[in-house]
Formats: sequence, structure tokens, C-alpha cells
Amino acid sequence: MRRLDTIVSLCKRRGFIFPSSEIYGGLGAAYDYGPLGVELKQNVRDSWWKAMVYRHDNITGVDASILMHSGVWKASGHVDAFHDPLIDDRQSKRRYKADQLIEGHIERLRTKGRNTRADQVHERLIAALYAENLPAALHAIIMDEEIRSPDSGAFDWTDVRQFNLMFETHAGALKEASSTIYLRPETAQGIFVNFHNAKETARLKVPFGIAQVGKAFRNEIVARQFIFRMREFEQMEMQYFVRPGTQMEAYEEWRGRRLQWHVNNGIKPSRLRWHVHEKPAHYADAAVDIQYKFPIGWQEVEGIHSRTDYDLSRHEEYSGKKMEYFDPQTKERFIPYVVETSAGLDRTILMLLCEAYTEEMVKGQRRVVLRFDPAIAPIKAAVFPLVRKHGMPEVARAIADDIASTWNVFYDDRGSIGKRYRRMDEAGTPLCITVDGQTLEDGSVTIRDRDTLAQERIPKNNVFAYIADGLHK
Repeated sequence: MRRLDTIVSLCKRRGFIFPSSEIYGGLGAAYDYGPLGVELKQNVRDSWWKAMVYRHDNITGVDASILMHSGVWKASGHVDAFHDPLIDDRQSKRRYKADQLIEGHIERLRTKGRNTRADQVHERLIAALYAENLPAALHAIIMDEEIRSPDSGAFDWTDVRQFNLMFETHAGALKEASSTIYLRPETAQGIFVNFHNAKETARLKVPFGIAQVGKAFRNEIVARQFIFRMREFEQMEMQYFVRPGTQMEAYEEWRGRRLQWHVNNGIKPSRLRWHVHEKPAHYADAAVDIQYKFPIGWQEVEGIHSRTDYDLSRHEEYSGKKMEYFDPQTKERFIPYVVETSAGLDRTILMLLCEAYTEEMVKGQRRVVLRFDPAIAPIKAAVFPLVRKHGMPEVARAIADDIASTWNVFYDDRGSIGKRYRRMDEAGTPLCITVDGQTLEDGSVTIRDRDTLAQERIPKNNVFAYIADGLHK
């Protein structure tokens, strides 16, 4: 597994991800996706949408506005309860989430074989999460365990304080006369407020789902670790509406489906694990995370939650509009329960980059390659003329144009063939197609496989079918 800074360096050098506003010194916890990154992101987004919407006839999609009525966030509880318990290291001036400091301490105790002590601290952490004064309870654990700052090593902490994570803005020409609104901190509420609109127009019957991919914003005080934790990020969420009493069956079903999706994208099962929430959110009766073993440790990439009827009930209460579902067969009215799948798109991108990154020695030379699953690779194939003469560029261009009608293809005629191969290896391109002298004689081309380095000759007219077969293996 590579160090995170190695991944960050590659991302900038090859055009996956750049620091935002870099020419002005950058903006913390904000990043721009470059030419390769935007293709990778689109492919992952499309993969999720096909798996969730196209392959289920009872799931439809919406794209809700980022700006919503402030009443939405009062009903959801975000205005009053969307806080993080944070603590400052006076020496380094860095800020940390108090509960994560304690969790890291517990992990270190277990690594040292002090499992009994780790269990004791873990029990205290759970009690603290349910305590009436959460900040004081977490601070007491940090003090009693003498947990030191990860950066400075100092034991010089401030008190634990709660910070609201929502970005506030104003709607109206003049701030004084405008209304306060918020950049949405999650995409789920846009689905809940459109419950009836989507259900009725798509003619859906319980159980059914509503999916959405979109931007969310959180004023993360502890925003670091590249694109793992940002203030502007993208979520892929689906809310699945079920009859009360059947939510656990749906919850278990979606747990299996969502884990398999990550495996299908090329993630090794050994680098994925379940993390059950010790204290589910107030609206949930069950919650679990899919975690991946990043260079920074085990971290969440997706959550599956059984949200009960909390959201629809709250919106019914605050809006005054009925959020019931009427079952035409049983003639019953009820507020559906909800099972949520919520994946971070940016975190998924980082996971795929970490998983794909490989260094190896080939004929005495270091080779860096991104072994993306072909279906999500930013560039599906590269086409090279061996030299820029004898009509080879024209033949190579024609092949590239044929492929480009369906997939993203890269044409390259600069530098040695070896350097061109290396550039495509770092971009994660599965196949490289070379037009050479033999092509002009018999119409065949050389296809090189990124992972095995094997080369074979096939008729140039079969290139399209060859790529299609590789994408559907």
C-alpha cells in the first residue's frame, strides 16, 4: 500500500486532481479534478447510477437543488444538532475531532496487545457518546488517558467544543432584508422533500427507491488527508422506502449489494470491512459503514443506515403536508421507513486510486501503473503510430476516431514507444494499440495489455470488438 503523499503527487503530475485556486496559493480542503480525474469521476458516477437505477425497475432518480428552504434543515435537525466535538492542540495549533482521537488511542492499545485496557476505554467512549454533556465526557477521557497530539506529540489541549458544520448564506438583494439559507450538508433531504413528487410521477409502489448524485457542503474544521475530507464534496445516495417492520430485511439486502459493488469495481475484499456504529444517529435503528484500508488507516467510504420514519415524519410535522403512503391493495396509510445507502464519490475515487497504484520493476526499470478495472479507467485505449511517416498516423487516427465514437481514447505520436507506454500505464489505460510497418502490409495492429504486458496482433477491423470484450469480462 502506497503512502498518501505518493498518490497526491501522481494525481497532480498526471492530471487527476489539482489543488483548487493554486495560482493564488490554494484554498484549504478544496480540489479540482483534472483531465483524467474528471473522466474517472464520471465513470464511477455512471457505474453507481447504472447499478442503482438502471438495474432496478423500482428505483428512480432526482436532482434536487443545492439551496433549499431553511425549514428543511430545521425539520431534519441539522440547525440544532449538526455538530462535531473538536479540541485544539495549543502547541501545533491544529484541531482534531475528539472522538477520533480516542478511537485512535484505542486502536494503538490493541496494537500493543493491551486489549483489556482498550475495552475499558471503549466502554467509556460509548458512555460519553450518550452523555448529556458530550464535550466534557470526551475531554475527561483524553485527559485521563493522556492522549497526545498526533502532530506535535504535546499533551496541551483546550476544552472540547461543539461546532456547527453548515455553511450559512443569505437569499435576497440586501443582507439585512434577506432570509438565512444554507448550502446543503447532505443530499438526502432533497430526496425526502420530493417523496411524493417522485413517487407519483414515476408511478412507484412500496418498496421503492429514489437515487441522487450531487454536491454537499460541510464547514469541516478538521479538513485534511487530501480528498478524503473536504468542505465541498459529492455524494451518491439512495433512499429506499419500505413498509414499517420490513426495514431490517431491506437493510441486510442493501448491505450485501453495496459491498459487492465496490468489489466489482476492483477493490480487494481483504481491504474492505464492516464497521457497526456503536451509537447510531438519533434517527436510525441500525447503521453500518463500509471501510477501506487507506494509507491513513481504515476509513469509511459508504454508510448503510436504517433511518426509520424519522425524516418523513419530521417533514410532515414542520411543513404541514401529509407524507403518508397509501397502499391501494390493503387500503392502509402509513409513513414508510427508509433504508439509506450513502457513498462518498470523492472518497470512492481516492480508494480506487490507492487500490490501483502499483510499482514494479520491469527489465531493471521502475514502472508505475494504475491497475483500474477497465470499466472505470479514464482512458479505455491509446492509439500510437510507431513513427510519424509512411501513412501510419493516418491509419492510427482512423482507428482512434472509430473507438472515440463509444469510448474515451487517447492518440499519441510523441516520444519513443516505450515512453508512450509508460505515460499510459500511469494513466491506468488498459490497452495500447500500435500501428507499425506490418499494419501497412496486412492490416494488423499490435495490442499491448497494461497488466500482463502481453502483446498480440489482431486485424485493425477487430479492435473495437476486442475493447468491448475487455470491458465486459
